[in-house]
Amino acid sequence: MIVTANEVKRRGFSYIAKLLEKFDSVLVSFRGKQKFVVLPLEEYERLKELELEAAIREAEKDIENDRFVVESAEEHFKRLGI
Repeated sequence: MIVTANEVKRRGFSYIAKLLEKFDSVLVSFRGKQKFVVLPLEEYERLKELELEAAIREAEKDIENDRFVVESAEEHFKRLGI
């Protein structure tokens, strides 16, 4: 479901809450462009958990394939140019 920022401003947050009872997410457009997504907190947390699990799997593959560096924080910052 897509709503405009003006609709949200005019109708208030309760409008979004009612839409979320019917739809999985609500897209909010601003000046004709989709800018924001509103999700129930449980869905947001589920997505963040999936993101973390993917990062862990990627790190495990890097370790298995010896794609890592052992260095101090100072060495790491220097290598990154920080």
